[in-house]
Amino acid sequence: MVATDRIREIFADVRVMYEAALERLEAGDVRDSAEKAWCATRRATDALILARTNREPERVPETTRELRRLGNDDPGVALLVDRYCAVRDLLHGDCFYFGLCDPIEDTERRIRETLGYIDDAARLADLARNG
Repeated sequence: MVATDRIREIFADVRVMYEAALERLEAGDVRDSAEKAWCATRRATDALILARTNREPERVPETTRELRRLGNDDPGVALLVDRYCAVRDLLHGDCFYFGLCDPIEDTERRIRETLGYIDDAARLADLARNG
């Protein structure tokens, strides 16, 4: 499978994961929703990294490191770094692992904002393939 197909596959999975996050949010399970939003964010980032480097990160530290490296060279990618880190720390770390999801309104907003991150990562991945 060529990288372009793999990138499309990952982004398709990312959108399914985001929809699952919204479903869990609507069901009142903020903690599971936060984890699904984090998973969507991380995988969208992996797809972007694959598009830019032809390598797919295997673990979160690799994803974080590669995103930061790409951000040093591309202002568009740089705008994702803080957003990625906030989701990693707040949704994945605090809310999912520790159950610290308050203020709920902020957590719900961050979950919903995941779609913007996905769209931005997809746009930047497409630029890498076509630019």
